[in-house]
Amino acid sequence: MTEQGAAVRQSLPKREMCDHALTDPKDTCAKKVSICVKNIYVFFVGGAGDQERYYVSGPNWNVNYVRDLVVDDAESLGYLYRCPVFPLAYNKFITDEDLNSNILSKIPDMATAIYIVGHSLGGWNGAHLSSVLTDKGYNVRMLITLDPVGQGKIVYGLSNIYKQTPKPKADFWVNVRAAKVEDRNFSDFIADMGEQWEITSGPNVNGTVDVNHAFANVMFTKPLAGGKSARQLMAESILSFFREK
Repeated sequence: MTEQGAAVRQSLPKREMCDHALTDPKDTCAKKVSICVKNIYVFFVGGAGDQERYYVSGPNWNVNYVRDLVVDDAESLGYLYRCPVFPLAYNKFITDEDLNSNILSKIPDMATAIYIVGHSLGGWNGAHLSSVLTDKGYNVRMLITLDPVGQGKIVYGLSNIYKQTPKPKADFWVNVRAAKVEDRNFSDFIADMGEQWEITSGPNVNGTVDVNHAFANVMFTKPLAGGKSARQLMAESILSFFREK
């Protein structure tokens, strides 16, 4: 088990087990038992040059490294077989046709708990996606935005993003703002051009970390307000969902 997995387990309440007779041993009648199968689905929305080439950059697969961390946690905590994950580019659900093909067709039913993790332009569009799905009646359990970008007017002409500032709708929202103080790199310059989304209210957890814009996986693992990382909060949420009656 990973250190992250152990930390999540320790933070959750212990469950007591007990044995009791469900049926009289002499009762041989067949019984019908209703079984509720809980589903989750995790969408990882990459930014510019992440899942596909963006002008002269990419693909860089930044959000895939976040996906790998989630898969590691799912494996160590025992819910990997119930945790389908799907990385996609930020521009793959803007039209109704793409939304149906790349998002809605993946979700088993309306009760499925949906997790959205978006980075850069994917954070901006992923926040919009949370409200689109919620308005359609889907259960968006958690939204994680990793240094979302999209507020600049220049980026509107270069990228297929929603023009309005997002109004996320999710049961729980975690936002991480990257603010590298020294050793800034090209990704930080690109984020400056696209203009990072300055969020002052809304998220349940909102933090700033000293990391380059490109390193979504590092943002995902850095402790935020309250001492927990987005990674740990997500793992706890998924475990809690599966344990709910």
